[in-house]
Amino acid sequence: MASPTTRSAQAWPFIASYQMDFADKIRVIRSGLPAQRVCELSSVMGMPIKALIDSLGLSHTAIKRKVQREHALSPGESERVMGIQALIGQVQAMIAPESTAEFDAAIWLANWLVNPLPALAGATPASFMDTVEGQKYVSNLLEMSQSGSYA
Repeated sequence: MASPTTRSAQAWPFIASYQMDFADKIRVIRSGLPAQRVCELSSVMGMPIKALIDSLGLSHTAIKRKVQREHALSPGESERVMGIQALIGQVQAMIAPESTAEFDAAIWLANWLVNPLPALAGATPASFMDTVEGQKYVSNLLEMSQSGSYA
C-alpha cells in the first residue's frame, strides 16, 4: 500500500473533520472515503498500517484490495476512518492555533492511543476505535483530559 509524499498533519483538514456538520458527515460516510485514506492516515500518524487497520477493526485483505483497485471504503469503514480524523481534529482544536506549527496532533494521538489508561481500566484507547461508540467515549476522555477531570 502506497503512502503519501508528506506526513505533515498541518496539511490535512482535521479540524474540519472534527467540526463538520452532521449532515455533511453522513453524506461523506455514505459516499465512502477513498481506501487510500487509510494508508495516508497511517503515514500522517506515524503509525504502522497494520496497527491502524487492527485498531479500526478493518480487514487487511479488503483494504489492500480496495486500495489496489482505487475503490471507496464502505460506509462502516468510512465512519471509523472519519472518527480517527475527527479525533486528530479535536486534539488540534484543543491547542492554541498558534501552537499547531510546533505540535503534531496526528503523531500525538497515535502515541496516546497505544498507551493503557487508568480511565479505561488499563485498556488502550486504540482498543475502542473499532466502534463509533468507542470513538465517542475516547473523544469524551480527550475532553475530560483538557479540563483535568480524569486521571
